[in-house]
Amino acid sequence: MNGTRERIIEYLESHRKMTLATVTPDGRPLAHTVEYATDGSTVYFATSKNTRKVQNILKNPDVSYAVDEDYDDWLRIQGVQMEARATVLTDREEVERAAAVYLKKFPFVADFPPNPDMVFVKVEPVRGFFLDYTKGFTHREDTAF
Repeated sequence: MNGTRERIIEYLESHRKMTLATVTPDGRPLAHTVEYATDGSTVYFATSKNTRKVQNILKNPDVSYAVDEDYDDWLRIQGVQMEARATVLTDREEVERAAAVYLKKFPFVADFPPNPDMVFVKVEPVRGFFLDYTKGFTHREDTAF
């Protein structure tokens, strides 16, 4: 595995919130904040099937997302930017896999009341970028997945 890919996976595993960008039916970008869990470079999140993000993904599965922190010192900035494809899961085995990954990171979710409108979304990377300003302002490395 290449170093950039490994850094991206480690960074994703150590964080839990991302800003997901989808495209509306009329072509406008729309950003969403979601809590996520990872299985390698694949990201899963849970949401209501009636959300705008799900409706947008069903019409256009091309998404992007960013994971980072709020840094006071710009020369310490690190983060991940990803180009990806999203799928609203319907296959029972895939849903169970996503639920297991999600519950491992967020075990308290098991105590939530059942919600028949909840779905899992699988986000698979196409291309990734690791930002690391500790190596120089605006330094970024990229890799295909």
